Amino acid sequence: MSEISLDPKKTALVLIDLQNGIVGRDTKPYAAMDVVERSAKLAAAMRAKGGLVVYIRVQMGDFMKVPSDEPMQLPKEIPAEFSEIAPAAGMQAGDLLISKRHWGAFAGTGLEAELRSRGIDTVILGGIATNIGVESTLRQGTGLGFAFITVEDICSTFSPEMQQFAFTAIFPRLSHVRSTEQVLAAIG
Repeated sequence: MSEISLDPKKTALVLIDLQNGIVGRDTKPYAAMDVVERSAKLAAAMRAKGGLVVYIRVQMGDFMKVPSDEPMQLPKEIPAEFSEIAPAAGMQAGDLLISKRHWGAFAGTGLEAELRSRGIDTVILGGIATNIGVESTLRQGTGLGFAFITVEDICSTFSPEMQQFAFTAIFPRLSHVRSTEQVLAAIG
């Protein structure tokens, strides 16, 4: 595993779906609130070094429907607060909030333009669920030419097997994989 060093001014921390309607779910291998806590710690460190923090949320009542064998099943009535970032995630004034209607954070949003307008070339990535929103964002973003560091312990999903597959078979081919502590050390 190679050493990484990051220029916080050219780096963004992008946190996927740390919102009320998702962080209340049972996640594996890490409890959602542990992911939220570590994400907030990393966000505070990025802000302190002048880095950009971006929170991505899915507009649950406006989720894009696509033809599939297992379509997304959403309740007819979704409380508005389900789409709000969980307070424990630590969102602050000055952070970006991007709303998405699909799995990945780049599809149909202004995320790419926001990052490029700030000279961002590297994305630190985490969130829930690892193999859904996080993986979709990683795949879309690498296709756009961004470099990624995926933070394993600020990602979680719905089974240990899903997490393991993502972090052994997919993410190391598309990004550097590191822990929160390794990323904190890299941003100094």
